[in-house]
This record gives sequence, C-alpha cells and structure tokens, in this order.
Amino acid sequence: MKRNYYVVFLVFIVFFVISFLTNILGAILPVAKDDFHASNTMAAFLPLFFFIAYGVMSIPSGLMTERFKEKRVMVIAFIFAFAGALIFGLVPKFGVMLGSLFFIGAGMAILQVAINPLLRVSGGEEHFAFNSVMAQLFFGGASFLSPMLYSYLVAELGPNATPNGLVKFIGGLVPANLTWVSIYWIFAAIAFVMIFVVAASKFPKVELKEDEKTGNWDTIVHLLKNKTVVVFFFGIFAYVGTEQGVANWISEFLKTYHGLRPEVEGAQAVQWYWGLMTIGCVLGLGLLKLVDSKIILRVFVLGAMASLATALFSPDPKVSFYAFIAMGFCASVMWSIVFSLGMNSIAEHHGSFSGILCSGIMGGAVTPLIVGFLADHFGLRTGMLFNYVTLSYLLFISIWAKPLIANKTIFSK
Repeated sequence: MKRNYYVVFLVFIVFFVISFLTNILGAILPVAKDDFHASNTMAAFLPLFFFIAYGVMSIPSGLMTERFKEKRVMVIAFIFAFAGALIFGLVPKFGVMLGSLFFIGAGMAILQVAINPLLRVSGGEEHFAFNSVMAQLFFGGASFLSPMLYSYLVAELGPNATPNGLVKFIGGLVPANLTWVSIYWIFAAIAFVMIFVVAASKFPKVELKEDEKTGNWDTIVHLLKNKTVVVFFFGIFAYVGTEQGVANWISEFLKTYHGLRPEVEGAQAVQWYWGLMTIGCVLGLGLLKLVDSKIILRVFVLGAMASLATALFSPDPKVSFYAFIAMGFCASVMWSIVFSLGMNSIAEHHGSFSGILCSGIMGGAVTPLIVGFLADHFGLRTGMLFNYVTLSYLLFISIWAKPLIANKTIFSK
C-alpha cells in the first residue's frame, strides 16, 4: 500500500495541537484562581471539567469513529475545541471556563481515539512504532511551547509593554485585567484553522484491526468484570492523576511557598516539567531494550517519590523548582509502560480494553480536585502529598503485574 506522508505529518500536527491545548492548565491555574477569586478546591474544578470529558468521551469516541470514520469525527472534534475556546474568549467568567474546558477536553478525547489507527495506515505498520515515537515528540514539544507562549502574551500585554500589531489586536479582545485569556483566542484560531485543514484533506481508508475496534457495550461490561482490567484502569487513572496532580499545582506551590511569579518562573517550571517528560520518553525507549518494563516502572516511580519530596520540603526555591522538573522526567515512562503492561495482560478484546484504559484519563480530573480540597483545609504542601497515594498504586502495579507477553530486550532469549 502506498504511504500517505501528508496524512502522517497531519497526524503529527494533531498530536501537537492536542498537547498545546491540554497542558497549559498548570501554567494558568494560579492566575485564574486569583482573578476569579476562587478557592483551591474551586480552581481544581478547571482540570476536573477538562479531564472528566476524557472519561465521558473515550469509549463513545471509539464507537463514533467506527461508524462515521476518522475525517468526520476529527472535524467534529475541532469544532468542539473551537467552540469551547471561543466561548471563553468572548465571556471570560469562571463558570463559562468550566464549560469551555469540558468542550475542549471532549474534542481532544475524540482526536486521541481517531488518530492512532490513521497513523498506522498512513505511515505503514512497519513504521508505526517509529511514527508513534515521533508523534509523542510533537506532543511533548507543544507541552514545552504553550507555557512559553502564555508567558510571552502576558508580558507583551502588560501595563508597560508595547505589543506588536497581532498581539495588540489579540489584547484588544480581552479585558485589561485578564490578559492571560488571550491564550484562548490563540486556541480558537488554531482549532478554526484545523477544521478546514482536516476537511480539505484526503484520508486513506482505514480498516480497523481487531485490537483497534471498540466493540459493543456487552464486551465492555464483560471486561469490567475482569480483575486485571480493573487494576490497569486504575493504573492509568493513578498515572494521569499523578501527572496532573503535580503539573496543575507546581506554579501555585512555587508562588505560595517561595514567592515565585506564576507568569514567569511558575510557567517556566511547568514548561520544563513537560520538556523533561519528553526527553525521558526518548531515553525510556532505549531502557526498554535493556531492562524489563516492570523494573523500569518501579525505579522511575521511586525516583518520582524522591523528587516530589524534595520539591515539597526543600526550603530553597531553586531546589524546589528543579525537583519539580525532575518529577516530569521520572513520570515520562509511566503512561506507556502501564498501558502496554495492561494490553499485554489480557488475550482478547484489546480495542475495548484500550477504550476502558483511556477512560482512566479522568484521573486527571479527580486528583487535582482532591489536592485542592486538602490544600484549602491543611495547606497546599499537605494537599500535594496525596500524589503519594497514586504513586504508591503505580509502585504496586510494578510488582503485581504478570503480563502474558513481557517486553523483549536485547538480553531476552
């Protein structure tokens, strides 16, 4: 079959856009919290509404894709994202932001489900592993760049700045005391362009393999009765909960305990948290060729626990800053290892199981909310200790998992 490199590149761009819109929350949460006069618990509803959309939409997205095909559902996804970003840009209020984030999250969930089979067919099965890694690099690059753009916009729209024409135009669309909302006008513009790019693109016919099909609800109910399925669902829940339970509170923590500015040092910490996570993904690929994935997971979880303790309890702001960044590196391999261990632990219905695992992304909604609630009552440092619950669960998986197929290393027989 002839490879369609245009569509491969388009999928890479979609991965970039998903990350660009998703991983900005940690950088803007402290400013949104202050400007909307929200408690920590109320501020945590922002990631809750975003990530709960993943839990709601992951399995239905698979059913939609099988029925309406990739191109149509991707257009729908970008319409969701455009509408969500535009509504908040027009009406920057806390309640509107909650609804906006749900719409954007729903769009991103639909895209996540649609694009992986498209990448396999467009780039060829023999190149799928390589292309998947490239897609993750695009994803990580966007996570690194979006906080940088946020900091740039806030600085350029500050009271003593002289912005250029485009930034000045964007600044005119937002209230003078809410300059950070400008990032959502950028999101709306990106999603709007992507609607037409996807609509104008010619997609190859995608025949889903058996392990890519979502299946029916009876199959899903059957799987949910399997203890292994439930354990790994909560594994993904725990991982994304940890990832977001740290990322969403880094900037607020550095502001509260070390007096660092959310729009400068806080955004930089979030930026490098995601940047080190990307670098860790690449290095993790090499490690997986040398060491059993369960051992790698165990070592990286222990490293994450040590990094988080240093970040939370060091009196030195620089040490805390860099320890949070190190936490991103330690988290880098957890998603792929937990997901692959899960998929390799059951013998059938992998498509349906994948949908269940992706629903576990809702952990990114729950953990930040618990952290926020605890922070309001006992302080943010105590609240962030809840991440040790999710990390402990991941440590348990690294010991408990008994995959039917272990990852092949150069030392395997």
